[in-house]
Amino acid sequence: MHANRQGRDAAFAALVLGMLMASLDTNVVVAALPAIAADLGGADAVGGVTAAYLLAVAVATPVHGSLGDRWGRRRTFAGSAVVFAVGSLACALAPDVPALVAFRAVQGLGGSGLIVAAVAGLAELFDRTELVRRQGWLTAVFAVSSIGGAPLGGLLAATAGWRSVFVVNLPLCAVALLLGARTVPGARRVSRTGFDWRGALLVAVAGGGIVVLGSAGAIARDLLRASVVVLLVGIATVAFVRVERRAAAPLVPPRLFADAGLARAIGVTFLSGVALFGSFTYVPLALGAAPAATGLLLLPMSAGQLVVTSGFAAFARRFPRLTAWGRLGLALGVAGLLATAAIPLLPPGGIRLAVIVAGLACSGASLGLSMQVYALLAQSWAPVDVLGSAMATLTFTRQIGGSLGIALFGLLSGPAVFVAAAGVLLAGWIFAPRAAHDRVVR
Repeated sequence: MHANRQGRDAAFAALVLGMLMASLDTNVVVAALPAIAADLGGADAVGGVTAAYLLAVAVATPVHGSLGDRWGRRRTFAGSAVVFAVGSLACALAPDVPALVAFRAVQGLGGSGLIVAAVAGLAELFDRTELVRRQGWLTAVFAVSSIGGAPLGGLLAATAGWRSVFVVNLPLCAVALLLGARTVPGARRVSRTGFDWRGALLVAVAGGGIVVLGSAGAIARDLLRASVVVLLVGIATVAFVRVERRAAAPLVPPRLFADAGLARAIGVTFLSGVALFGSFTYVPLALGAAPAATGLLLLPMSAGQLVVTSGFAAFARRFPRLTAWGRLGLALGVAGLLATAAIPLLPPGGIRLAVIVAGLACSGASLGLSMQVYALLAQSWAPVDVLGSAMATLTFTRQIGGSLGIALFGLLSGPAVFVAAAGVLLAGWIFAPRAAHDRVVR
């Protein structure tokens, strides 16, 4: 840890800024897609601009975690910021849609590293007490990017043109590099053990297949093509597990799962990703309102997330059992999803509006609280030498869970989506770490 607070604060600012850029860039660009299609053409292929970024972020996450453990968080953070900046500049200069899709993948590779550096770097900068307060900022960044990303992207595209959506990243990357160049934790040692390239390839195949199912509805609904992708994902997953057990420096160390509490934290993060991220895509359909009204009705979800994020740090100091907080977050999610399932069944009026507000607020609070708590537990419980791999695994399972949930829930309709999601989250509540897993942590 840094000896002086000024250095820690500068590193924290750099990591949060990197996290903000990486998470904001998905929603910002979505709002600019119509302008991109109008300028470059290829309306049928323009959806790949978003899919390429999501795919690159997901499959590169475990790689960045391992590299950070080997080379130090400072090197991977700086390298990721440079790659993100180069990808952003290339996107701004893209002459056509295929080039833009390719450059978005490059940008996603950098964005993935910024996310992993943030969640792992905080655990190296601060002790448990300070982590409780600081971790809330990362969750708030996610909420802000979800709320403000689309309006910001639409504003930039309408005023300065869609290329400005990418250009705006360049000065932010410069500021992040300036703040973090000397303050983000450096390397303890450089490992001379060979990198797990086979594991990286297999996780790219498995993770990429799941992301494709979640982002390409035409493939997910086609029985033949979906079956081929599922088979490929299954084979790659089995092969990945076998490779990781034998690798000298595994991408996802098996000893992470030897710790019962950490294994449960990772597992429940996956299930909450399936339930929450997977079902949130279908909330506008449940509301059945016009797009403008839907945006307003979704505000309770963001408000619930922000309120619980800001209030958690104060309450957690008085009631420090994080496993209980995590289970509370999951229970709120079950209640919120069941309330959301009831929305289409209610007639217009005050009761329906109250259920919408309560259901979405509980779901948002569940997302904010569960993300914060299980990240804190993983940061506290993971072995120091594989901290980056642990945090990358946690982030990866959430991302993959969300893509899998989108694909699975797309096969359902109406209230069944949210009932199924509530069932998945209830399974997470049952599986989640309990008081018996609480222990003294660093």
